[in-house]
Amino acid sequence: MAKETNKIKETTFENTKLNTVPLNWKEVYYTNCPLVSASNVDQELGWTREEYKKIGVNYAFLRSRRENDWYPHYIHNLDNMIRFGGLFPPINVHADIRRTRLLGVTHVYEGGVMMVRAKDDIFRMVELKGKKIGISKSMNKIKNDWWRIQEEQGIELMLRMNGMTRKDVEIVEFPYADDWYNNPTMLDPMENPSELWLKRDHKHDLAFRPLETALEKGLIDAMYCQSKVLSVLSETTGKFAAIEDLSKYPDWRLQVANVPAAITCTAEMAEKHPELAVTFMKGMIKVGRWANEHKHAAAAILDKQTFYRDVEDTYEGIRRVDMVPNLSPQNLASVEIGKNFMLSHGYIKNDFDVQKWAAPEFLEKAARELLELEWKKRTTSKLPQTAGTLESGGRIG
Repeated sequence: MAKETNKIKETTFENTKLNTVPLNWKEVYYTNCPLVSASNVDQELGWTREEYKKIGVNYAFLRSRRENDWYPHYIHNLDNMIRFGGLFPPINVHADIRRTRLLGVTHVYEGGVMMVRAKDDIFRMVELKGKKIGISKSMNKIKNDWWRIQEEQGIELMLRMNGMTRKDVEIVEFPYADDWYNNPTMLDPMENPSELWLKRDHKHDLAFRPLETALEKGLIDAMYCQSKVLSVLSETTGKFAAIEDLSKYPDWRLQVANVPAAITCTAEMAEKHPELAVTFMKGMIKVGRWANEHKHAAAAILDKQTFYRDVEDTYEGIRRVDMVPNLSPQNLASVEIGKNFMLSHGYIKNDFDVQKWAAPEFLEKAARELLELEWKKRTTSKLPQTAGTLESGGRIG
């Protein structure tokens, strides 16, 4: 495979010019992945933008400006940006590129699946002994190869759960250029991430299922699929079947491939302009609570961006998901598992303490401010004058 890899040009910092807007702390940019998150609901509701307007700050999608290419989503090279997306890129950023703060996470237990051709006489993982399993390889050295990381992690876990190791199968590598992030054809400004999918039928776009063609052609016998969400799209074709699904196991430690979805801001924002991080979290809490109360409505919004089959399938996927970001001990333990896998397999060079990366003070302050607003609203409607703040200890009436 090394010979094939050398035929594909590498994208590096040395041969690529990165572009971002000039830093202006009266602006905050957001970016998110097409997954289950309050941010993906909020981009249709606009509630976080309203929170920023209250403090005189403009809030916009990263790609609403032509000057910004797509790389900040992966390497966070924009000080006044907040990212809500898959776990592996921000781990890479904090470990090896620049310091960030972890503001919150949202976990969706989707696991990962092993797909085979439906026509093949393969029904169990053990029947893959001696056979070929595909794995992708990005030739873009600027960004984190999150596709490959989750594939490798998922493959190893599935083999282990079935009494096998990598020695029992042949891992076949498929390098690809992965070089579209500052391609002029991809840089037309868009006000909302949903606009990207207006131009692409993402539920049938094989760019999001990179090994499916190789499996169909028989170049490999099986492929890891990111989650049961994507596997449903493959199975719908009638050509593929899942023989293993990590989400079916009771052990939550098996379901941390590029999740929980993480919210991160730069250390510069957290230290110099903490109100910007707090404001974002206020928006996420408000939207997350609304989404929890109106799951079908949230599903209709998320269906525009995620990879569930349709709105009802999306609803089933988020029905038990807490859409309000948190920093719970279990979710931080999940982050630790993802970080440790990346470190042990050479995907990051430097280790770090997840507990120190986490910054719960921003989530706490956002929750307190929202509670105070609700307290003021309720007491104003019931009393001759607004009661003191909750922290004041003043009596009502």
